[in-house]
Amino acid sequence: MIGISKLYCGTVEPSDALRYGRMSSSLPSHLLQFSADKRPVVVWNATQKCNLKCVHCYAHATDVSTEDELTTEEGRALIDDLAGYGVPVLLFSGGEPLVRKDLPELAAYAVEKGMRAVISTNGTLITPAVARTLKEIGLSYVGISLDGMREVNDRFRGVKGAFDKAVEGIENSRTAGIKVGLRFTINKANAAEIPGIFDLLEEKDVPRVCFYHLVYAGRGSNLVEQDLTHEETRKAVDLIIERTRDLHQRGKPKEVLTVDNHADGPYVYLRLLEEDPERAKEVYELLQMNEGNSTGRGIGCVSWNGDVHPDQFWRHYSFGNVRKRPFSEIWSDTSDPLMARLKDKKPHVKGRCASCRWLDICAGNFRVRAEAVTGDLWAPDPACYLTDEEIGIALS
Repeated sequence: MIGISKLYCGTVEPSDALRYGRMSSSLPSHLLQFSADKRPVVVWNATQKCNLKCVHCYAHATDVSTEDELTTEEGRALIDDLAGYGVPVLLFSGGEPLVRKDLPELAAYAVEKGMRAVISTNGTLITPAVARTLKEIGLSYVGISLDGMREVNDRFRGVKGAFDKAVEGIENSRTAGIKVGLRFTINKANAAEIPGIFDLLEEKDVPRVCFYHLVYAGRGSNLVEQDLTHEETRKAVDLIIERTRDLHQRGKPKEVLTVDNHADGPYVYLRLLEEDPERAKEVYELLQMNEGNSTGRGIGCVSWNGDVHPDQFWRHYSFGNVRKRPFSEIWSDTSDPLMARLKDKKPHVKGRCASCRWLDICAGNFRVRAEAVTGDLWAPDPACYLTDEEIGIALS
């Protein structure tokens, strides 16, 4: 995650991470990415079932439950292990996690065990009663996915009325006192919707938004041609920066992040280097702490059937299954060559990534995108939009 509001607008002081000691157990959520111990945030795709039909779903979600989902008791055992291992955050995802009737019970158990429990949802099932329940169990955050305003969102989601239901879910969450944020995946068909998302953010007084770059996984594998060009990506990131700055200048600050393209970090730094060199120095320190992509290290994934993946986009590769070995044991076992390399990707990336001057603050960006396009997971990430000159390898 690249904190646009944090880096560009200075909403969090760079010294905060140092003041908190950089241990994940003591860091507030907005600084968790700067932790020094790097226990993984774990995404648990608790079900493959979903009530929508999103065209870019990385999980290939369906409208029926799979027979091999972890049971409630198996879920509790997973949570016990994650808590004992020091995992700071458990993110319940899917499919649509709220179709699991035991989701509130499992989330409450995670909170009881000392973890922060958050949910990634399409928002359509968050009734007032559900919102009150989620508040009562101590849920830290609800991320609600929208991919545009009404017409565009419903086309992406495959169900008419999904936008209105999601907005109701936002309102119900806010009324119940739950921190809520928006999640938006950028592509050619919806990049023009970004201003509308910012307008909605302000209108509904939503405190947070995450703009996701497209990852070619699951049904998203069929959307490579729908990804933005490098120039279009730069324009989209510029727009996000400018709208974020506008909110802050008008006294309506929001937490704005971009996700799944670590080129955004150097891009923000280079922009600040021209506009505010002193601030740029502080931003560079934060980017060094962040360390870039943390697949297989700072983030991990457990699938509905218990398979452990490097992150939620790597469903084609499993390190093992929590029904056979605890997550903590699987995650710490570097006898798997891929696990060993993901712990430190920098020596293994190829091409322009290997020579890039931003490697220490990007860590080679997204390997799963490189693999999807080239067949080589160590090839350069095709979504990196920085020029050869910007990364320091331009020919003289």
